[in-house]
Amino acid sequence: METEVLQFEAPASTPFPEPRGLTVAGHDLRIFVQSAPLIAAMIDDIRAARSRVWLESYIFYDDAAGRAVAEALKERAHGGLDIRVLYDAVGSLSTSASFFRDMEQAGVQVHAFHTLGEAFRRFAPLRILNRRDHRKLLVIDDQVAYFGGMNLVDQSSTATIEAAERVPTSAGWRDVHVRLTGPQHHELAESFDRSWRRAHGLRTARRPRGYRQGQLHLGEESIQFFDSGPGLKHTRAARVFLRLMKHAKRRLTLSMAYFLPVGGVLRGLVRAHRRGVFVRVVVPGESDVPLVQRASRHLYLKLLRRRFHIYERQTHMLHSKVMVVDDQWSVLGSCNFDARSLWINYEFLAVIHSRGLARLLNEIVRFEIERSQRITLRSCLCRRWWQRLFDRAAWSFRWWL
Repeated sequence: METEVLQFEAPASTPFPEPRGLTVAGHDLRIFVQSAPLIAAMIDDIRAARSRVWLESYIFYDDAAGRAVAEALKERAHGGLDIRVLYDAVGSLSTSASFFRDMEQAGVQVHAFHTLGEAFRRFAPLRILNRRDHRKLLVIDDQVAYFGGMNLVDQSSTATIEAAERVPTSAGWRDVHVRLTGPQHHELAESFDRSWRRAHGLRTARRPRGYRQGQLHLGEESIQFFDSGPGLKHTRAARVFLRLMKHAKRRLTLSMAYFLPVGGVLRGLVRAHRRGVFVRVVVPGESDVPLVQRASRHLYLKLLRRRFHIYERQTHMLHSKVMVVDDQWSVLGSCNFDARSLWINYEFLAVIHSRGLARLLNEIVRFEIERSQRITLRSCLCRRWWQRLFDRAAWSFRWWL
């Protein structure tokens, strides 16, 4: 199993076959854009663990990548380490119970977030099943941590992804994930611990007011982490994005798997453009959630009339969750640009003030744009009347998609 993952070779046309590294605010960061090199690095770090491995993922799939990670976790559990796995019950619905039971029998502490049984035991099926743990975190010892947009799925395999998420044949996903070592590692460990306690119904301390309001550090270089979710103990991802959009002076770049801004976030995006900020948006050309894509295409008309630049990535499914502001601020993590991620789901965001990282992310986005189709106002207006009718109908459900 490990061999299949570790021997992955990136397509020759990809300029990022290996992770790209840089230093930000005393931290070493490695940026991954493909799943196989990421899974290989995770497995190496898990096998080198000496005290703990804490893993949180929306999807933990039973494919070559998932099985390789599971085997590494079981191996370290046999060694007496503190091994925990928190996965989302809905996101990992395609994974058999026996897959997780095997890890438990090996000594791994496994917990499913917001199961159907829990929803009915607490007499709140709609509230519980609607709030998903969409985060992707891996914390190893007191040294290494991973965060970003990639689930534990072999995203280089079209057949695997189609089985796991019913995505289109353009799978072979493009995404962004980060490996971090440095002094703020403990903040990611704290974030996982809070998530673990919340999943088990244990109390967590309320965050400081500035944190909940999404206040930003305006120093030369900085990294801030935000737990996003409903309720008063979290910030809302919408607040973080809005603060950054208000700071924008020249350029806003968004590379988003699901681009469906609503309410104040949409108004903030339009206001930034009115101030003279150049806005470009890259989205999938063929989404794994067609209804979201239809709603987004209805929004295109409004944005294109304001001279936004919109691109649809062709051939590969774009799954990234990245925003770059003025070539110096970057947002990475699990949060999409839609109502579910911005206000409902539990998410994890990193806001990083670094020209070097912004430059690298812009380079990645340029690569996606080169393989994208530019959407024009004319092409939108040329869509068949019934397609535009469906788009408008999908838009009416934008707060629930």
